[in-house]
Amino acid sequence: MMGYGTGLGLGFGIGGWLMMLGGVAVVVGLVLVVAWAVGHAGGPSAATGAPAQTLTAPSAAQPAPDPVEILRVRLARGEITADEFAATKQALETGR
Repeated sequence: MMGYGTGLGLGFGIGGWLMMLGGVAVVVGLVLVVAWAVGHAGGPSAATGAPAQTLTAPSAAQPAPDPVEILRVRLARGEITADEFAATKQALETGR
């Protein structure tokens, strides 16, 4: 007696191997779907762990920053020169 199946080894027929591979594919697919859902559940920055940055208008509880203070910060960062600082500050003071 030769056994049963197509003889691909371990007593499984071709149908048995296909069913086993199909089961593995289903499990891998489920793991990938769960990993994708967890990664995208918290928004665009959840995957990196960085806090989400949103731009909001100043509220009544949070007063608008002083324009001259913004100029000082920009000067300190090197975004504007001292001449630009002086000219803009003068324009702000005469516009008030």
